[in-house]
Amino acid sequence: LLLLNSVLLFCHQGIFWSCRQSIFEEMQKRFSQIGSAAEEPRVLCIVQDTTNAKTVNERLTLNLPASTTVNKLYEDVAHKAGYVNGTFCLAWANTGNMAPLDQASEMSLVLSGFEAGKRNFLQLTDKDGEQPQIASVTDSSGLEDSSQDRFIGPLPRDGTVGCSSDYSSPSYSYSSILNKSDTGYVGLVNQAMTCYLNSLLQTLFMTPEFRNALYNWEFEESEEDPVNSIPYQLQRLFVLLQTSKKRAIETTDVTRSFGWDSSEAWQQHDVQELCRVMFDALEQKWKQTEQADLINQLYQGKLKDYVRCLECGYESWRIDTYLDIPLVIRPFGASQAFGSVEEALQAFIQPETLDGPNQYFCERCKKKCDARKGLRFLHFPYLLTLQLKRFDFDYTTMHRIKLNDRMTFPEELDMSPFIDVEDEKSPQTESCTDSGAENEGSCHSDQMSNDFSTDDAVDEGICLDNTSSTERVLKPKSSLTFELFSVMVHSGSAAGGHYYACIKSFSDSQWYSFNDQHVSKITQDDIRKTYGGSSGSRGYYSSAFARCTLCVFAEFLEVEDFPEHIKRLMQREKESEEQEKRQREIERNTCKIKLFCMHPVKMMMVENKLEVHKDKTLGEATEMAYKLMDLEGVVPLDCCRLVKYDEFHEYLERSYEGEEDMPMGLLLGGVKSSYMFDLLLEIRRPDQVFQPYKPGEVMVKVHVVDLKSESIAAPVSVRAYLNQTITEFKQLIAQATGLCAETMRVVLERCYNDLRLLYVPNKTLKAEGFFRSNKVFVESSDSTDHQAVFTDSVLWKLLDRHGNTIRLFVSLPEQSPGSLANRTSCPKANADSEDSLEGAEGSRKSVEAILEESTEKLKNLSLQQQQQQQQQSSSTSDSQKSSEHSDFEHIESPAQEPDAASQSSQMENCTRAASDTENQFPSEERSDSDANNDRSTSSVDSDILSSSHSSDTLCNADSGPLPLANGLDSHSITSSRRSKAHEGKKETWDTAEEDSGTDSEYDENGKRKADSQYLYFKAEPYSQEDGSGEGQKCLLVHVDKRITLAAFKQNLEPFVGVPSTQFKVFRVYANNQEFESVRLNETLSSFSDDNKITIRLGRALKKGEYRVKVYQLLVNDPEPCKFLLDTVFAKGMTVRQSKEELLPQLKDQCKLDLSIDRFRLRKKTWKNPGTVFLDYHVYEEDINISSNWEVFLEVLEESERMKSMSQLAVLTRRWCPAQMKLEAFREVVLESSSVEELKEKLSELSGIPLENLEFAKGRGTFPCDISVLEIHQDLDWNPKVSTLNVWPLYICDDGAVIFYRDSTEELMELSEEERNELMKKESSRLLKTGHRVSYSPRKEKALKIYLDGGPTKDPGQD
Repeated sequence: LLLLNSVLLFCHQGIFWSCRQSIFEEMQKRFSQIGSAAEEPRVLCIVQDTTNAKTVNERLTLNLPASTTVNKLYEDVAHKAGYVNGTFCLAWANTGNMAPLDQASEMSLVLSGFEAGKRNFLQLTDKDGEQPQIASVTDSSGLEDSSQDRFIGPLPRDGTVGCSSDYSSPSYSYSSILNKSDTGYVGLVNQAMTCYLNSLLQTLFMTPEFRNALYNWEFEESEEDPVNSIPYQLQRLFVLLQTSKKRAIETTDVTRSFGWDSSEAWQQHDVQELCRVMFDALEQKWKQTEQADLINQLYQGKLKDYVRCLECGYESWRIDTYLDIPLVIRPFGASQAFGSVEEALQAFIQPETLDGPNQYFCERCKKKCDARKGLRFLHFPYLLTLQLKRFDFDYTTMHRIKLNDRMTFPEELDMSPFIDVEDEKSPQTESCTDSGAENEGSCHSDQMSNDFSTDDAVDEGICLDNTSSTERVLKPKSSLTFELFSVMVHSGSAAGGHYYACIKSFSDSQWYSFNDQHVSKITQDDIRKTYGGSSGSRGYYSSAFARCTLCVFAEFLEVEDFPEHIKRLMQREKESEEQEKRQREIERNTCKIKLFCMHPVKMMMVENKLEVHKDKTLGEATEMAYKLMDLEGVVPLDCCRLVKYDEFHEYLERSYEGEEDMPMGLLLGGVKSSYMFDLLLEIRRPDQVFQPYKPGEVMVKVHVVDLKSESIAAPVSVRAYLNQTITEFKQLIAQATGLCAETMRVVLERCYNDLRLLYVPNKTLKAEGFFRSNKVFVESSDSTDHQAVFTDSVLWKLLDRHGNTIRLFVSLPEQSPGSLANRTSCPKANADSEDSLEGAEGSRKSVEAILEESTEKLKNLSLQQQQQQQQQSSSTSDSQKSSEHSDFEHIESPAQEPDAASQSSQMENCTRAASDTENQFPSEERSDSDANNDRSTSSVDSDILSSSHSSDTLCNADSGPLPLANGLDSHSITSSRRSKAHEGKKETWDTAEEDSGTDSEYDENGKRKADSQYLYFKAEPYSQEDGSGEGQKCLLVHVDKRITLAAFKQNLEPFVGVPSTQFKVFRVYANNQEFESVRLNETLSSFSDDNKITIRLGRALKKGEYRVKVYQLLVNDPEPCKFLLDTVFAKGMTVRQSKEELLPQLKDQCKLDLSIDRFRLRKKTWKNPGTVFLDYHVYEEDINISSNWEVFLEVLEESERMKSMSQLAVLTRRWCPAQMKLEAFREVVLESSSVEELKEKLSELSGIPLENLEFAKGRGTFPCDISVLEIHQDLDWNPKVSTLNVWPLYICDDGAVIFYRDSTEELMELSEEERNELMKKESSRLLKTGHRVSYSPRKEKALKIYLDGGPTKDPGQD
């Protein structure tokens, strides 16, 4: 036994050690997996379930290894969400594309576009229009209707206020409206703030009598446009609500039939007001049809409005009809609200006693007697509507308020206590009157005006709500019990909120909440929450429909019982929905990616979007791109291929050799809303072979530099690896360009104008700073320039010039100053001789020859001017000078004999073809003011001028250099456009100022007296056709942007034909606005490629001078501001001196013959006159002046009364209420800011007694126009202040407008016709002067439905 025990113990110990060893090995394996997983990056996935309203705000979070496949991701999401895998889709969130991820993909998450270490947002959506299947059904599923499905009130919205639509919230997804709710009902999409409309439409849809009657109406397309037919669009909407498989449908077609535009979607209105307006529109549309009296049959009741004499018992009454019963929540002046609907109904019919001053005149007693006035219900409608008036006006705070007091309503409402039985039994022969409502609680006739703004149940735009109560069948008179059918609820405040409807379905007696696109089941407890009060979860107010409780219900028409025209409509809508579903499925499987191509005909990079199905092969996609880029007939299809491309870095990432049959979905990494790369359609010549592009290579644009011709060639594309050395890289360039590698210098441009010489042989490209796309300049020659320090070498200077040269389009003036039409300038190149420009070296004039010709002509001009001056009288005054020559009166010719230094530094002149040597720019007379007033005709359109691109060449080992049509030339790589259009042209250097200076630093030839540096300037003629068919005379200028404006103007002198002091430079911006460049010491560094410049003749401003626009102030004219002329004021000049210079200009240009003491200058701010400038004021000392300054010139009827700055000049205007007119403006000069002095001056001026005089400050822009219908009550008359410079006047400067009147003068009484006529005149007058007119403006936009398809635009309205 002991031995046996020992054996057993030994055996057990062996088993123990064996088990422990296996456990240890398993744990070691797991730890190694955990360790490797810990080293692997993780992908954080946040999934939003958008398939159900209850889960739309929930998120599923998964933190997965980066190597996890997409297929495994679907499994993990299905397990965590509780769905059957394969019954849902996953798509990228926060994008406009809902394309799902490929569930069968075995690609890792990283390769599928997921980013490790970052949050990746996904959406769980339906698959093929069906909701996901639940993985397992538990016993708690029976509780869903009472717990999970229970929903009432507005959904929580992140960052939304009021009635914003659900799809404006971050949690909204388009897929949430694709799946029908499990309740079987379809919701309505909120356009923006149309929740009130959705609630009413759902209530009408759930009313069988209304829905069936609408179905029985047949639309005649020959009589009306279906787009504008309200009944037809409601019919379509109801058919979709009954048969659609979507979760929610749009209401845009219905609102379009109302005549509404998109702005109406942002206007929230009262649902009861909408109900009345829409019922009225339906009645208008249903005239002469079977449905003509439908609204009255369903919703109209009758009541008696009576007054009974308490002495003789005589009763005077009339019959009114109503569509709803407005119930007061809290009586006026009471602090306690009614507790129930029954109490409010009893108060509604409670009579009031007319006694005391309110006694009633009895026709029988023939005297005023005490009487009793009240209402009696005579007949209740088929569908009873109760409206709870929860909105009131608080006279303490003067604000609208919402009454959230608790008011109950029963499930069954007995109306028998509220009906007049005797009147109900007696026949009624009287017709309803048009009386409307005389009391606050009275109901309105159905014949009343549609202007519901006069109804005290509906305020301006107040969100009032209604409750409606419906009965299903025509009830006998004895049945007066109504069953609660629908409750419309408003959540929010008086300023706005959200509507939704709680409706009972009579098919299953179940209550549902219709909250825009969300429909869910609710219970009686949820209905009781709408009573309001502090005990409720929300401060809602409610109203209800009720129905008569009978045993027989009106049933909805089923699909098989639909009329034939509804069946046809349903079939059309079903086909449309199926087509939309198919289109949506195609969209989900379509890859949309940017496509680029260097078009061989257009010679520019063309961008488009390639939309290809994920199952299409690469070859099929190439054919689609080929057709998309309009290459048919231009190049063969087999000469094109698609390559992976990075447009931002201009980098060719890889080519797809041997993958022509690969599906695009796999090739692009799946269907995504956006891709981190693009596609390029690459083109080759038929005799070339495509070069393979491998991943990991970098692209290098190689520009070959020729030091002899000082030219830089178009780029050649080569591909290299970052681990290559500089020596290996030089060998690669030598193979591509044919240059010698031993003498090659390579310069890398790492960023803008950052040049780095690559001289370390063994250093790698990565160490030198190469990236995905790079730009290098290479030079290989036997010159000694490579021995110099790089920054002192010719190569560096050439590259530095290349990096700082910009291209400008300069528009030359069409006319020249003076009367010398024979003045010439730079000859214009013939457009047809473009081909001859490159080879016609012998026919070109040298720069020196052109300059000599221009100088000789300027000499002749100077001699002619001298002869003219000798013939004129020596006593000619300034006033006799022609304004047309005012800007050119000091024109001087340039130096007669340009010296050698000047000759060597001239810029390269424009080229002229041999066949067009005599073609010159015409010259005509034009003044500076004329040029400024005619800018629109002389400015160059910013969209006309464009640059050309040169094509690239691609290095190919098989066939040598390849011209690549996707060419990424120097134009597109940097902001500088520096290609040489004509290699044969001679380029020279020009001198310009080195840094800032003033006019005094230049000699008579415009040269700077200090040391100068050489800056590049090259100009070529450029002809641009305008709309008239004539060419606009332009220059294409390549210039170093470090040149100063002064030197730039000097270089333009030979082309303009006048000295730089006699023309102005205007910079043209994108919107064709022009601004003069006047700072001569500033460089052109703020300019960029293809900027436009306009040259205008006229004297350029000197230092301290400012160009000024002068406007005439005409205070009593309809247009008080009139432009006169442009002039120049100088710093240090007095106002009187400027007036003296203005006199001859005013006489010559404006035909104004004034004396210097009979006009003044004053400040101009927009159209408002300001400070009066006194004669002794000095510009820049007493008066601040700036570029493009504007001043008013005011002609005086008498000598200037303003003598001191302490005085104040105001413009006054008398208002005559008895005549309903305003008198003319008259100026009053005050010695101080005293109100008393102002009143005294006005009393003296008008004869109004001082104690009766009232005044008010005008509002707005001068002349502060206001309608005579508003001025008497709208202005702040007679403010209680003692000085003018305090609130509310703040009159501290000249030019303020003061209205005054006689307080004892009575306002003229106008008849209605006179008022309307005057209103039209005032509206026309104010519109002409640009001032808005408004009469009793509404703060909210009125709700209207237009029966003719849309509102008629009134030009007088805003």
